[in-house]
Amino acid sequence: MTARIVLLNGVGSAGKSSIAKAIQAQARGVFLHVQMDTWLGMMPARTFGTPEGLTFLFGEADGRPVVEVVTGPKQGLALRGMRRAIAAMADEGCDMVIDDVIFAATEVDEYRALLKAHDLHVIGVHAPLEVLEAREKARGDRAIGLARGQFGIVHRDVHYDFEVDTSRASADDCARAIVERFGL
Repeated sequence: MTARIVLLNGVGSAGKSSIAKAIQAQARGVFLHVQMDTWLGMMPARTFGTPEGLTFLFGEADGRPVVEVVTGPKQGLALRGMRRAIAAMADEGCDMVIDDVIFAATEVDEYRALLKAHDLHVIGVHAPLEVLEAREKARGDRAIGLARGQFGIVHRDVHYDFEVDTSRASADDCARAIVERFGL
């Protein structure tokens, strides 16, 4: 059975989760929302800030805070496992909208290889850096500088099937465009 998968990639605070929930509400079928953050949360708390888990390196660029995310080997295993679990769920016929932050184009290549038997649509979720930083501050649950640290990385060398800009359209409008474009 061919599953339909929408992979949303963008900087933290770009609006991926809001778009994913809107796709779930608007699509004719039942789409599971798979969040990278859920997989990050599966790791023991003791691994955060350690070389084996996930480390946030705080710095500064142009007088503004920047946070670099470093994924250690154990966290990397969990994220590769996430992609394989997504493929297994797709093989069972589960339609999904995936909310991920891609740090290397090879991760998208891996998704494409694992999901080649399915209907995968890779979507770039964009917003200008100033908008992302304002959202980051307003949220209150993100390290200030995370958006700046991810901004030049997450879209680098990634080829998209479709792109949306959440500074120009609401999450509902972005979801509607995705649903209509791919007949979901």
